[in-house]
Amino acid sequence: METVAWFTLVIAGLIIAATAVGLTRVILHLVAVKNTLANLLGGVEVIADKTSTVPTALPSVNESLRPVREFADTI
Repeated sequence: METVAWFTLVIAGLIIAATAVGLTRVILHLVAVKNTLANLLGGVEVIADKTSTVPTALPSVNESLRPVREFADTI
């Protein structure tokens, strides 16, 4: 009976070791995904900054073009 117990322990150890290796690989993949998403988020923020809405100077531009609009409305 002692041989069967050792055999069971060895098999259980191999299963646990294989599971630990698999989980370690999953953790490493998730870290790589996290880094990729961080880089992607940085790129998205740059694009958002470059394509942001019209700056606050728009009202002054609209005000200076008011005579042109009024003239165009009369045509």
